Amino acid sequence: MVDDAEFTLVDEAPDQAYGWDMTEPVRVMLESGKKKRVVASAFDWPGWDRSTKLGGDVLAVLDSYRHRFAKVAELAGYGDEFGRLGDLEVVEQVEGIGMTDYYGVSGRAATVEGGPMTEAELDRKLALLQASWTTFDDTAARVSAELRKGPRGGGREKDRIIQHVNGSEIHEFAPKVGVKVPLETRDDPKALRAYRDAFADAIRKHHARGKPARSWALQFLIRRCAWHMLDHAWELEDRDLTGAEPESTAQ
Repeated sequence: MVDDAEFTLVDEAPDQAYGWDMTEPVRVMLESGKKKRVVASAFDWPGWDRSTKLGGDVLAVLDSYRHRFAKVAELAGYGDEFGRLGDLEVVEQVEGIGMTDYYGVSGRAATVEGGPMTEAELDRKLALLQASWTTFDDTAARVSAELRKGPRGGGREKDRIIQHVNGSEIHEFAPKVGVKVPLETRDDPKALRAYRDAFADAIRKHHARGKPARSWALQFLIRRCAWHMLDHAWELEDRDLTGAEPESTAQ
């Protein structure tokens, strides 16, 4: 479990570094790995999860992405609601899984994610997932074909990122609600749109029947898929070379 002293809980002054003087707080779950990383998940807003090294100010990292997620919320039709949100408020702390340490990914559902959703909540979360799909697609289409390398010269190329993101969802996540399509679906825009419609429909049907996504809570499935899309969309933005000055070649 995480020691409260490692994090700044936003229940004090409204002018903290990552506190907005609004009304409704943003509920956050902290998920700590055993050795390396901690994840902060704003679980009511699928896709707004960020991580940092253990001992770092993960709430500040999460809040630094507020303006980026605001664009997703706006695209989903919930920009005004998102804009009224206030401070980050830690409401739950859990131990992470192996992938928490190595990939900075949330591997556990928040307690409330295991509970029931209203139809309005389902509509909102599915809208955010669909906005995450659109954000990823639009970003991938906009950024340069060649991407900025990491500090050690690493990082997937753009085409590999696109294949990875869509392929992971098709292969790992969608089957949890009974949607199984060929992996090649990721390479056909028309087939990909049809698959996504079927995936969203299957989530609705599972919700109507009160069924989980196999061992995952349905709300966690939506959050994990949205996070994966946005995490790589933002990676593409950060590594975009559009407009960058070409590197000089030594004579």
